[in-house]
Amino acid sequence: MPPAKNSNESYCTFTLASDVTAGGLPSEEEIAKDLENTDPKVKRHALKAAIMAMLGGEAMPRILMQVIRFCINSDDKPLKKLCMLYWEVVPKYQEPASDELLRAASGGPAVQRKMLPEMILVCNALMNDLNHPNEFVRGSMLRFLCKVKDEEILGPLMPSVKSCMEHRHPYVRKNAALALFHAHHLHGETLIPDAPELVETFLQNETDTGARRNAFLMLFNEAEDLAINFLANNMDDVGKYGDGFALLVLELTRKVCRRDPTQKSRFVRVLFQMLSSNSAAVSYEAAWTLVSLSSAPTAVRAAALTYTNLLNSQNDNNVKMIVLERLDDLKKKHTKILQELLMDILRALSSPNPDICKKVLDVSMDIVTSRNVADVVSLLKREVTKTEQDSDNTNESKGAVYRNMLIRAIHGCAVRFPDVAESVVHTLMDFLSSDGGMQVIVFVRAIVEQYPDLRPALLTKLLGTLEDVSSNSVMCICLWILGEYCVTSDKLQEAFVDITAQLGDPPFLLKSNEKDAQEKAVADAAAGPKLVTKNVILSDGTYATQTVYSEAKANPAAHDSTPHLRKMIIGGDVFLGSIVSSCLTKLCLRAADLGEIDPVTLKNMTTKTLLLMCGIVKMSEVTVSAQKSSLADCNDRVTLCCRALLDPKANALLKGALLSEGKATFAAFLKTLKDKELNESKKNEEKLPVTQADDLIHFRQLRSMTVQGGDLDLDDGSDLARATGYSDSGSALSSELNHVYQLSGFSDPVYAEALVTVHDYDIVLEILLINRTPNTLSNLTVELSTMGDMKIVERPQSHTIGPLDQITIRASIKVSSTETGHIFGTIVYVDEATQEKGYVNLNDIHMDIMDYIRPATCTDEMFRSMWAEFEWENKVAISTSIPSLVEFLNHIVSSTNMRCLTPHDSTEKGSFLAANLYARSVFEEDALVNVSVEKKEDNDGKLAGYIRIRSKTQGIALSLGDRITSVQRGLPDNKA
Repeated sequence: MPPAKNSNESYCTFTLASDVTAGGLPSEEEIAKDLENTDPKVKRHALKAAIMAMLGGEAMPRILMQVIRFCINSDDKPLKKLCMLYWEVVPKYQEPASDELLRAASGGPAVQRKMLPEMILVCNALMNDLNHPNEFVRGSMLRFLCKVKDEEILGPLMPSVKSCMEHRHPYVRKNAALALFHAHHLHGETLIPDAPELVETFLQNETDTGARRNAFLMLFNEAEDLAINFLANNMDDVGKYGDGFALLVLELTRKVCRRDPTQKSRFVRVLFQMLSSNSAAVSYEAAWTLVSLSSAPTAVRAAALTYTNLLNSQNDNNVKMIVLERLDDLKKKHTKILQELLMDILRALSSPNPDICKKVLDVSMDIVTSRNVADVVSLLKREVTKTEQDSDNTNESKGAVYRNMLIRAIHGCAVRFPDVAESVVHTLMDFLSSDGGMQVIVFVRAIVEQYPDLRPALLTKLLGTLEDVSSNSVMCICLWILGEYCVTSDKLQEAFVDITAQLGDPPFLLKSNEKDAQEKAVADAAAGPKLVTKNVILSDGTYATQTVYSEAKANPAAHDSTPHLRKMIIGGDVFLGSIVSSCLTKLCLRAADLGEIDPVTLKNMTTKTLLLMCGIVKMSEVTVSAQKSSLADCNDRVTLCCRALLDPKANALLKGALLSEGKATFAAFLKTLKDKELNESKKNEEKLPVTQADDLIHFRQLRSMTVQGGDLDLDDGSDLARATGYSDSGSALSSELNHVYQLSGFSDPVYAEALVTVHDYDIVLEILLINRTPNTLSNLTVELSTMGDMKIVERPQSHTIGPLDQITIRASIKVSSTETGHIFGTIVYVDEATQEKGYVNLNDIHMDIMDYIRPATCTDEMFRSMWAEFEWENKVAISTSIPSLVEFLNHIVSSTNMRCLTPHDSTEKGSFLAANLYARSVFEEDALVNVSVEKKEDNDGKLAGYIRIRSKTQGIALSLGDRITSVQRGLPDNKA
């Protein structure tokens, strides 16, 4: 660290409130006069003003003697504290004379700093406070000495500091140990050579935890051998010395063992002892230290057990999340050990925070084995049941999200371990009518396809719960399952009877009285509760105004017993109507192929199916809410089903497609998902190191100078890459050059360019300034400003640049959200030759949203839920020269740094494509993108369509839209 240019920079270690600056700071004469006042309040205000003025650059030489005369011996505690702050900021050395500076500049001896004579009086006052009978005054002065760096001031005070080590009060001894540590660290053997031995003796006899901790801190940093010896002699008593001492022992252990691994055996006992500490911080640090130093199964098992105990004993969600991250790290290399503690880890599911539960399931599901899967599934089933029981409590917000997590976890266990599928699927099917019904039915659909032996029992259960299903999307999947997998005559007839009973007889239209009742109910709901205000007389005889919200009572007769399926069809769900038609048609066709059903019964089934389909078509035609495209699709689909039942030729052509291709396509879809999971798991496997530990490292600086010139360039530039295992150094340079912005022109007096480094929440600017003039530029400052959610936390300091010289300065900017931001500014300087002030306006720096976006993944249900919830949407029309649908999608995915959630084939087979993209920012903000693109033949084969972006904040939606608009035109030149 370079030395400070003046005393203000050296000793400014505090801040003061700005109350003394109201109305401007007083002059030096006024401050000196106020310091002579007998009122301590006036003195305090004057001393504050003096400190503020000196921090602003004022010298104020007269104030020093005034403070010594009128403030230094005061008994007022706040004034004493202000005096200590004043000693920090006041110049303590004489300014060198001009002739001394000239001699030093011409090559003579360096200028020797001379302390001000007044400092002798200050040292005497400091010594008086060190010997003060009040322990608070002594301790405060000892703390102040930890900020003093001058050997001339500290030297005379060392005997008093040593005497404070034997003071009766622990507050004094504690701060004396810190002061001794500070003095020995700065001036070492010249000022107090016997400090380590003195502290060691002090440590043997000390009983206070704080003083013992500070003394051990001094030995830890200044005399490591003495600290290790003390620890070895008192290893059994470390638990009695307090948490601060234990954390220092752990830091010492890491430091010593990393430098010399052979020393691990000396610290093993104390590490295991601290694992059972009552302090959560100590036990956590001990477990982390143990794992970082040893990979022995015993050590890892003890650390994992400690993590598990902390997970279940701590109430702070942040602590739980940190512990789970540590367990996740252990899982990568010590899976078998964590398998032993799996049930203890799952106990953390009792947390009311859904994020904690999600992390627990993420950590646990990867270590489930065939030995513990039964216990895990049993626990998950109990948790699912609890979510239903707790739905009426205040924990309802967790219930739906938590239930979906549990269902996904159970689904994963059933896929990996088929033996448990039968035991869980029946339990989950009880939740088809709940909020997590979509998750359950998707799980049931996969189980029915993958495990043929379970189909009869699952179909029976599904038929029994069909009447309770109230969700349209869940009902669609239920009907598809029944139409595809009911292959026996008994199941066929049972499914047909249940579905037709749920549908009822056509027409599927509301009667006039039902319509009036429905309209009235909607009007009452829209009107909301009525507000009734009236005057009442209280018990004491006074009047008061009473306001009552009255709601209309629900009419029990209004709740009819109409089945859910019929309500959905009457409500205008055209898509569900086409699914019902397809399901009944498949049942009739499959019943005809079996030949086991009576012809009369088969004819009745076909006739009833045709009548129901006619009613569905009629419903779709008169329903106002049905879209024209949905109406046309429904009519086409129902017409196809009717022809398959009535026309023998159409029956022969369509039977194979209706009865077999659906299952085959779904089986291929499941196989694609499984292959995708396998590929992702392979990608997540730990990569082999690029460079082995025993590979030779070439150091250019150590090569012989007699080597031929051709050999000198053999490994230039590769030694650091080989040492770090990073071989793509060229791309790193290219990446840095892409983030270099030219801020001024080449003809400007000062040329400036900035290297922008984005690190999550921080932006670091490294600005290169080059003086293009033959004159010296003084007080050169880069004044920066930002636009957007950015805040400058470290502004560049003023500098002086010589003729044709250059300098690099840094600035730090804090970012708080993913929004478009701009950085702009001006260079201000003074030309020393002409004493004229100059200005250079800088170009703007536009921050790219891609620096904050990270690819992420989520389930389809989460995507749909967020899509419905987010209110900000940006719609971008597709205008591109890319001819291929898949190539356009891949280009958008790579250009926006997002992840495609929709599985798609790499080979283009159709004329349209729809896909969902998802990403998260470093600020935990979600970005959703839907790509709907079509290749139109009437548009010369060009792509057309829209890209819709949704997010919770406006900034992401607008910034992503601008990004997509700029990159969608075509592929980059290097990819074209």
